[in-house]
Amino acid sequence: MGKLAVRALRVVLAVVFTGTVFVQALMVWVLLSGSDPEDGTLPLTALRVLTVLGVGAVQVVLVCVWRLVTMVRGGTVFSHAAFRYLDGIIGAIVAAALVWFAVTAVNAPGQRDDPGVTLVMGGIGVAVLGVALIVLVLRTLLTQAVARDLEAARMQAELDGVI
Repeated sequence: MGKLAVRALRVVLAVVFTGTVFVQALMVWVLLSGSDPEDGTLPLTALRVLTVLGVGAVQVVLVCVWRLVTMVRGGTVFSHAAFRYLDGIIGAIVAAALVWFAVTAVNAPGQRDDPGVTLVMGGIGVAVLGVALIVLVLRTLLTQAVARDLEAARMQAELDGVI
């Protein structure tokens, strides 16, 4: 990964992270201050809490991607330390899907006239879980790459011993 690509990605990650912190702070402020512009009904409060949790899941993904990019630039991504960040991404995506299913459940009673909206929202949740599975496949590929890298290092050490 080139320096320009790393810098551009870090700028995007920083801007998105800053935006998510702003949204979270605003939601928490509305929840705690009681200055809710809406009528403060339970579904609205639940949706705000779920928004804070969902944004938190996005933030976990952003931090993990930042750390992985740092490892790529340092040439250490083919190590067991990278698995911690991939596991964090997978867990955060699964958490985001669960939050989305909760949003769907909270929103469903208001969609009695148009249940298709609830079905579409459920489908989006399933798609988010599919993204977690894709990252799991990529984690498996990294596992194989780390094993090959360790094997290549062992063989190089043996070759160096022979020469």
